[in-house]
Amino acid sequence: MSIQTVPSGAGKPYLSVNNIEVIYDHVILVLKGVSLQVPQGKIVALMGANGAGKSTTLKSISTLLRGERGDVTKGSVEFQGERIDHLTPNELVRRGLSQVMEGRHCFGHLTIEENLLTGAYTRKISRAEIKDSLEMVYHYFPRLKQRHTSQAGYTSGGEQQMCAIGRSLMAKPSMILLDEPSMGLAPQIVEEIFEIVRDLNTKENVSFLLAEQNTTVALRYADFGYILENGRVVMEGDAKDLAANEDVKEFYLGMSSAGRKSFRDMKFYRRRKRWLA
Repeated sequence: MSIQTVPSGAGKPYLSVNNIEVIYDHVILVLKGVSLQVPQGKIVALMGANGAGKSTTLKSISTLLRGERGDVTKGSVEFQGERIDHLTPNELVRRGLSQVMEGRHCFGHLTIEENLLTGAYTRKISRAEIKDSLEMVYHYFPRLKQRHTSQAGYTSGGEQQMCAIGRSLMAKPSMILLDEPSMGLAPQIVEEIFEIVRDLNTKENVSFLLAEQNTTVALRYADFGYILENGRVVMEGDAKDLAANEDVKEFYLGMSSAGRKSFRDMKFYRRRKRWLA
C-alpha cells in the first residue's frame, strides 16, 4: 500500500533524492531505489525501524557514506537544483547543507562554546559575526549558554544533542539533516529539542530532513513523512494523513481502531504486514 502524494511547496524541491541505490563493500545492497523530496522551509520526517536505511539515506545525501565503504551506485541527489552527490561534505556545508550525526558527536575534551565555534570554520567571517551567530544559538538553546564553559563530555545527553545541533547552526545552513535526535533521551528533553527544531524552521527558515524511529513525535512536528522498510520507501504522505492511517497506527504507533495492539500475536502481525512487500 502506498499514499501517492507530493510534499507541498512552491517550485522545484529544495532537496531531491532520485531513485538511489546504495551498496556497502561492493556487496551489500542497503537502499533499493529510494526517492524523496524536501521543499524549502519544510520539515520532512524519514521514519522506520532500526536498520530500515534511514541513516544510510542521510549519509548518501551528505556524501559521508564514502567514509564507511558505501557507494551510491544508482540515482542522483540534487540540492537547490544542482546535483551534489559528487561533492565533498565540506563543499556541501559551504553550500548550506549540514548533517547532525546520530549519537550526539561532540568533542568531549572541548567546552560547549569551543564545540560551537568549530561549526563556523567553513565561514570566513569577522569576530563580530561569529559572536552574533553564537548569540543566535544561545537564544534557541539557553541551556547551552548556562553550560558554555563546561566540557562537553561531562554534560547530559540532551545538552550534547543541543550542542551538536547548535554547532551545525554555526555554519549557517539552509538545510539540516538531523539523524535520530530523540535517541537515548528522556521524553521531556525530546519534546524540548523538537520544539526548538520547529522554531528554527519557522523563524530562521531552516529546512529539515530528520530520520527518526519515534514516529509519534516525528509526525507531530513534521509537515510530510516517508516510511522506510528494508531499504525501500513503502509509504509517504502529509504527516497528519500518515498519523491517521490505520496501517501506520498499527505497525509504527502501536495502535489500531481496536486500541493498542499486542505483538505477541505474530501470525496476525506478519499477515497484515504483507502490504510492505
